[in-house]
Amino acid sequence: MSLDVIKAVFLGIVEGLTEFIPVSSTGHLLLVGHFLGFDDEDFGKAFDVLIQLGAILALLSIYFGRLWKLFLGMFTDPEARRFVIGVLVAFLPAMVLGALAYGFIKSVLFNVWIVCLMLVIGGFVLLWIDRLDLKPRYRDATKFTLPMYLGIGCVQCLSMIPGVSRSGASIVAAMLFGADRRAATEFSFWLAMPTMVGAFVFEAFKSRREIAGGNVLIIAVGFAVSFVCGWIVVKVLLDYVSRHGFVLFAYWRIVVGGLGLVALLAGL
Repeated sequence: MSLDVIKAVFLGIVEGLTEFIPVSSTGHLLLVGHFLGFDDEDFGKAFDVLIQLGAILALLSIYFGRLWKLFLGMFTDPEARRFVIGVLVAFLPAMVLGALAYGFIKSVLFNVWIVCLMLVIGGFVLLWIDRLDLKPRYRDATKFTLPMYLGIGCVQCLSMIPGVSRSGASIVAAMLFGADRRAATEFSFWLAMPTMVGAFVFEAFKSRREIAGGNVLIIAVGFAVSFVCGWIVVKVLLDYVSRHGFVLFAYWRIVVGGLGLVALLAGL
């Protein structure tokens, strides 16, 4: 097995395990890629986004029954139609900003120093939100108001800074707007579907030259591994956060970000 395939397996594990928890999968991939030497080429950065589709397909496979029910309900059920519109409304800010600021994001924000700082800051934000005495008004992700969906989508745009975390930003926003932990986390799953599929399609088009030839095998390996790990995480995450909150993820972010900063200052 070539060294690149081994790296792809490792990065696939990292992607699958971190995509749906509030620790920033992109941030972790950039850090792991940096310390494994997998970020020397533009393909390394493209790979980080492309293998995310494996985790997204794991999510889609688990939610397929509910997705099909929503699809059919759009034509007959006003509540189903309103929720689909709500998810699209939440997705819209990231779609617009991501398309307009793509060059700046990839050339400036994809920086390991920024990742480490955002991991630490985000860890303290999670500790703060977990300890707030919030009074949830929504316990079902399909029942949020349309302004609430839009607000969550706007806050999600912060996750374009690697290290912030897409799921973390949407979870924190949803909880501040009145959702309980479980509903906030589940809506981050729903919002991940259009957001990450859109990011994959856009990145695949931009990186179509880099993913040709021998790179296809590397992407396929990372994709398959991220699918399996993502499936496991989605199956257990909702029950976990309902019982234990986000403290574990907060401390993980602080430790990883802190160690990353120490390593960078040491010239590693």
